[in-house]
Amino acid sequence: EGVPVDRDALAERIRTAVAETVARQVDAGIDIVNDGEASKPSYATYIKDRLTGFGGESVPLAYRDLVEFPAMARRVFNDPGRSRRKTPGCNGDIAVSDRQAAVDDVNNLKAGMEGHGVSGGFMSAASPGVISLFFNNTHYPDFESYIFAVAEAMRYEYETIANAGLLLQIDCPDLAMG
Repeated sequence: EGVPVDRDALAERIRTAVAETVARQVDAGIDIVNDGEASKPSYATYIKDRLTGFGGESVPLAYRDLVEFPAMARRVFNDPGRSRRKTPGCNGDIAVSDRQAAVDDVNNLKAGMEGHGVSGGFMSAASPGVISLFFNNTHYPDFESYIFAVAEAMRYEYETIANAGLLLQIDCPDLAMG
């Protein structure tokens, strides 16, 4: 939104939020915990801050299953949080621009897990399909080229999570939406 942010204060709050999230999961009896996606504004739109190529115009989503339910569509699309999330279109080559973000996510979860005796941890990452659903493509010549570029760029985050000994959950609600 262009609002100045104290990056150090935000990073510290994310660290403490992850630790709080893990502790609540442990208190609830969960033994394979996650970070609650505390560093991400949403499960898919966070990639615009981690990948290049997403500076194009946003194209609003249209959910076909809501056409017959305009009141529900208004409720879904007028949500204050949703209206603040940006989904700029793909207008350039996709590549990783912030390698540290995935590393920070892993480190925050592992630090939050310390001393809790959990069996393990998992982290979620957006699927290429859900990214292509939210971020319209005007750069790549066809869907296949676009989806493969997204997948190749996301490989870094997927491997960072897996190589840290955490389980990777690829969020792909697009499978059910298809």
